[in-house]
Amino acid sequence: MENPSRQPPRQPRQQPLPGLPAPPPPGAAALPPGTYAGQVVLVTGGGTGLGKAIAAEFARLGADLVIAGRRAGKLKAAQEELAAVPGAGRVTAAVCDIRDPERIAEVFDAAEAALGPPDVLVNNAAANFPSPAEDLSPGAWRAVVDITLTGTWFMTREFGRRHLAASTPGSIVNIGASYAWTGGPGFAHSAAAKAGVKNLVETLAVEWGPYGIRINGLVPGLFPHADMTEDIRAGLDRAAPDTGASAQEARGVRGGRGALDAPDAQGAQDAQDARDARQPALRVGAPRELGWAATFLASPYARYITGHTLVVDGANWQRRSLVNPEVVPVRSQLGRGPFTP
Repeated sequence: MENPSRQPPRQPRQQPLPGLPAPPPPGAAALPPGTYAGQVVLVTGGGTGLGKAIAAEFARLGADLVIAGRRAGKLKAAQEELAAVPGAGRVTAAVCDIRDPERIAEVFDAAEAALGPPDVLVNNAAANFPSPAEDLSPGAWRAVVDITLTGTWFMTREFGRRHLAASTPGSIVNIGASYAWTGGPGFAHSAAAKAGVKNLVETLAVEWGPYGIRINGLVPGLFPHADMTEDIRAGLDRAAPDTGASAQEARGVRGGRGALDAPDAQGAQDAQDARDARQPALRVGAPRELGWAATFLASPYARYITGHTLVVDGANWQRRSLVNPEVVPVRSQLGRGPFTP
């Protein structure tokens, strides 16, 4: 009798089709040089990860940047890095907790004094961590919703009020998540908040459209980067079984370390292969690709696009809707024991 615990055999890696176009060279931009020359772009969460990658693409197109975040050290390092991007304009950094509307107003005032009023706002800052819904305390719920939804609203409100008062156009890009549509077991707080962020896009596009203020959403798929939290890295484990690899193999774990930290080349390659095999495009995204999408949505080339949320995930969202894996309770996925009040 076959051992039910035995892992299914590893399938050979599917190779990308020959003849696919090569990616643009490093440093290439999605739009003409100077598209954002003379414009000010404010990116929340711009000191790390995908926020920094998005800011870099605006810088490459000539924008003056304001990056906002809560950690001064990260912001300073990112400011220096972004200022060195070829084509970049001026770059400033502002420590800001986006849950504080008074501090937000101060950041906008400082940006106007140093660079001019922001023409583009990218709401990238968010909070997230996995938890069974029943384990979420009121404080944990508020921490995620207050940053992800309320903070995004406070930033958007300040941006909109200033442009309405000045009778000037503007563009907003909200970074979302696909579970705004599907729900996110294990992430009830974040899924609810991101659903609210998506609805803000749809509501304000109509309400502020007559004043020349556009607002769109941008949903990233899997874009590995150096600033990924351990919680997000661990999320790769829970998506592993449909590849025929074990959870540890999916991360390339050797000696208990994650894929992005794998000390041996084979472990790192195994992790990459397992991630790629789950994507219809047979690869994960490069952070600059998300930046290209953001620079397009905020640009004059998208001037008739508003109220839309663009998903940039290589069709992985659609693929997941076609897969019917075994249901594993969230508590089991996270290694939690039975619920006790």
